[in-house]
Amino acid sequence: MNLDVHAVAGEPAIDDELSRREAHALAMGGPDKIRRRAEAGLLNARERVDRLIDPGSFREIGLLGVSSAVEADRHKTPADGKVTGYARLGGRRIAVVSNDFTVKGASSSMTNMRKIGHVKRVATERGMPIVWFGESSGARMPDNMGARGMGTMLGNDPTQYIRDRKTPWASAVLGQCFGSSAWYACLSDFTVMRKGAVLAVASHGLASLAIGQTVEPEDLGGWKLHSEKTGLIDRVVETDEEAVEEIRTFLSYLPAHCNEAPPCIEPPDERSDALRAARERITRLVPESRRQGYDVRKVIEALVDPDSYFEFKPRFGRVASTGLARMGGRPVGFVANNPMFKAGALDVDACEKITRFLVMCDSFNIPIVLLVDTPGFVIGIEGERRKAPGKIMNFMSALQLCTVPKLSIILRKSYGQAYLNMGGGRNSDEVAAWPSAEVSFMDPAYSVDVVTWGRDVGEAERERLRQQMEQDSGVFGLAEINAVQSVIRPEHTRDYLLDMLEIHIARLSKGVGQHRMATWPTTF
Repeated sequence: MNLDVHAVAGEPAIDDELSRREAHALAMGGPDKIRRRAEAGLLNARERVDRLIDPGSFREIGLLGVSSAVEADRHKTPADGKVTGYARLGGRRIAVVSNDFTVKGASSSMTNMRKIGHVKRVATERGMPIVWFGESSGARMPDNMGARGMGTMLGNDPTQYIRDRKTPWASAVLGQCFGSSAWYACLSDFTVMRKGAVLAVASHGLASLAIGQTVEPEDLGGWKLHSEKTGLIDRVVETDEEAVEEIRTFLSYLPAHCNEAPPCIEPPDERSDALRAARERITRLVPESRRQGYDVRKVIEALVDPDSYFEFKPRFGRVASTGLARMGGRPVGFVANNPMFKAGALDVDACEKITRFLVMCDSFNIPIVLLVDTPGFVIGIEGERRKAPGKIMNFMSALQLCTVPKLSIILRKSYGQAYLNMGGGRNSDEVAAWPSAEVSFMDPAYSVDVVTWGRDVGEAERERLRQQMEQDSGVFGLAEINAVQSVIRPEHTRDYLLDMLEIHIARLSKGVGQHRMATWPTTF
């Protein structure tokens, strides 16, 4: 009797303490810091989560966590600066990590790294995508300083930076992203960056001290650097809200984990005016002259379900276009040469861009369509200095290791090694070509120069050689030996792809591939 009375009498005190701690954690860094963020047009850590997920679905993990390294920080570190947990997005379960910059700059400490490790482990083992909202000042000082700090903080989770692509990862760089916040962005399958944010190993202040000269944040790790030079960023946006929408869009194409097929939606009506117009428009998008440029993204948009093309890295490696789209409601990955830039000749950046995209598609069971119109690879000193042969072979290896369906369509030209890299021969499950397509070891005009190099050959003989090589390069020679399985008219391309995607579904494995590149490096 006395025990029961004691328990009942104690409940309000216990409940009051829990409510107090919850309120303290939910207040984050306090009203002043939250107000300043709002005035600057920035969402706070919890607002970012709420804007992403289905309303009311967030189950927070580690809400009552605080700093454990410095006693004086226990009451100054609500949720220890990182919001972690599970939610639903479009009805599917996901895991979320959102850095709270209002609490010690969302710096990394023992407690918050345990929180991250927990939700990452659960998401990986239970098959949930992970979303990372990056904004962190890096490692927390003095928690990490000294031998004890290092022994406590670092190296306790040997799987911390493993990317085995069991589930999709999506990241948003929304402020200063240093240390682990930068690492998770680089490890993700998709990373969006808000203008004004910075992604770098360490802060510009530390970099300035290290090299003895002032370093500006934008130069160190701004959006132009990472979207145009390094290729670490897939998309650039103006606001936090736009970044959240980009992540929602990306995940809509992806399965929850590697052992299921990508989600399909209701297909469009193939008899609709929009698709009928697109079929007619495609015949006008590609000029007959091989030397005239055009934007291949317009071709992709004419082939796919309306308004479904979601391009990756549009500012990087622009001689190629990569992105996700839908065809008949099914997610499909597109890899296309873009003659609008460098005549479509593949350079080092394009090879890396395509390789990373192939790895992502294969890891998550997304079929690949290759649209081919390239004179080959860019040749020159700069490419060799940047390891062009190695990048070309990485690209080739990735293509050959893919176990998802691969369909290749030669639009105008395909020369040399690029013919193989873009799916020629047995490197695709099906190869088709437009009647105007041309395939050879190199452009017939240049091949005449090579054949006659160092010889005194008249113009009439040169013209004869050129005409002969052009005739021999026509696509019908390939069709006669079944090196292309189909020659199709441009206006029939969408119908062909819809049929072939249906034919090549991996029925025996329920649309799931072998994932032979699951541990391929995220950058190289």
